[in-house]
Amino acid sequence: MTHVLVLVANAGESSISTFRLADGKLHRLAVTGGLTGSSTFVVDPARDLVYAGVKASGDAGLPGIVTLRLDRDSGALTPLSRRDLPGGAMTYVALSHDGTVLLGASYGGGYGETWRIADGVLSEPVSHLDHPNLHAVLPSADGRFAYFVSLGADLVAQYALSGEARLEPLEPATAAAPAGSGPRHLVLNAAGDRAYVLTEFSGRALHYARDTETGTLELRDAADAFDPAVGATHSRLGADPRAENLVWGADLHLADGGRHLWCSERTGSTLGAVAIGPDGAVSAPERFTVTEPQPRGFALSPDGAYLVAAGERSETVSLYAVDGDRLEPIQQAETGRGANWVRFV
Repeated sequence: MTHVLVLVANAGESSISTFRLADGKLHRLAVTGGLTGSSTFVVDPARDLVYAGVKASGDAGLPGIVTLRLDRDSGALTPLSRRDLPGGAMTYVALSHDGTVLLGASYGGGYGETWRIADGVLSEPVSHLDHPNLHAVLPSADGRFAYFVSLGADLVAQYALSGEARLEPLEPATAAAPAGSGPRHLVLNAAGDRAYVLTEFSGRALHYARDTETGTLELRDAADAFDPAVGATHSRLGADPRAENLVWGADLHLADGGRHLWCSERTGSTLGAVAIGPDGAVSAPERFTVTEPQPRGFALSPDGAYLVAAGERSETVSLYAVDGDRLEPIQQAETGRGANWVRFV
């Protein structure tokens, strides 16, 4: 694997750390501050641009999305432009149409929007939608469709997406998740015929069949993605998972050619690999790895050989070698307070 970069958002100190992964180790290159409460970002590697969601602060006014230029040699991020968000901060951002369309989902604001991009500058919002507690958005690889995950309404809203960033609801307009499960993050497999959602309250990996022509999702099966040894029970909106020892699902990523779906759970601070069968069916992990405290975000390297995990109650990230459904710890590297979002570049 050629040398790659790893970016980590540190919400607790409003910064993004840039690491180089070389010779099987993480080397911190730079820390870019001034990104208030930064907890989500997306990278356009073709243009070396980063779009980071930031929160409001006493002297910063509104929350927004900041466009930054990435210097691959130094790791520094230089602010270029900003789009204010009167409706509330973004919880998840994603790119479509070769980096010319940005999509965002706001948990606190309960809304999603799309913007056209020109030279890193976001247009006025093109499309707007409302669902309670939106937690993720993901376009299909071909850019024809987009999916917004509503934790509060237990559904995935499904849309056709135009090159001009317009959204049109599909028929049906939503795909249901189990009541009270709290769907959180979503991924699509490489073929585009399956989607997987991790739920926050039940800690389950949901498997949806996806029609590649119409874009619609249909729930097929599900499997637990949390360690039963932790003894955590089903959670609910507004609960304190740590105080009550409740399930607290967070992030998910496909690996191993689509044969495993790595999932993080924050109460037990674990990572586990849900097995995926030839038909897309899911089954619970056979083993779990205790990782950084409260692992909200993690990512796998492009070749699938490495995994980097961050913890909301930690100031370090952990680097692992990946072997099927096993993780071999390699290194802990200092990053910053409240690390919660990881992306390879």
